[in-house]
Amino acid sequence: MRNLLVLSSLLVAALSPAEAQAPFVLHDGTPVRIRLNRNLSSADAKVGESVDFEVLEDVKINDVVVIARGGTALATVTEAVPKRRMARGGKLNVNIDSLRLVDDEKVALRAVKETSGGGHTGAMTGGMVATSIVFFPAAPFFLFMHGKDITIPKGTEVTAYVAADVKLDPAKFALKTAAVPAPTTSAPAGAVQSGKPITNEDILSLKGAGLSDDLIIAKIKSAPANYSLDTPDIVSLKKAGLADSVIQAMIEAQSRRK
Repeated sequence: MRNLLVLSSLLVAALSPAEAQAPFVLHDGTPVRIRLNRNLSSADAKVGESVDFEVLEDVKINDVVVIARGGTALATVTEAVPKRRMARGGKLNVNIDSLRLVDDEKVALRAVKETSGGGHTGAMTGGMVATSIVFFPAAPFFLFMHGKDITIPKGTEVTAYVAADVKLDPAKFALKTAAVPAPTTSAPAGAVQSGKPITNEDILSLKGAGLSDDLIIAKIKSAPANYSLDTPDIVSLKKAGLADSVIQAMIEAQSRRK
């Protein structure tokens, strides 16, 4: 711990007087590139359902990473109506909500960068804002086709924006960077190291971090397994919210180990 504090002091001391006195602020409107981690459709989406996106690029302040590539941004389905009879198309609205910084602080996001003149774009909020960013430029083809469900394919890339100025403590980021080894791959934040056998608790930790089922299954397939999968264990995993597909992948991985 003493070494970490010394490193933090050295990092701060290395800054020029102007940099040391400059506020360490993540500014309102800072862009964050994100990518949808699964298919999303008005045919089966549910209001209140959480939707996870992967952060595609590091965001830095004074060359210090504050938003890490591979992190998770969260969104929420606010309206979901499947296609109906009489050629009535589906409806789907998604709010871009938030992400966590490198120091674990939660930061709110929005889907449109507000204009300084208080114009129409700046006044848009909630589902309208999210829809305009998630579906553009596909909106003319999905939102206005009669009798069709709205579908956003996995891998869709959008830009979200920090929703307000956030003053940060640079020392926390220096300590966090020193305490956590730099990843050797582009695995999402929260993923366990590939060489270490992963357990039931690791899988639940990945689920709790907001990773999609597809990402969790990919991790299961790529890492050594050390699961407990007796009947009571499977029941506990199901009650904890794991999808059948994830549990099935764990069973298959454990069987290959034997």
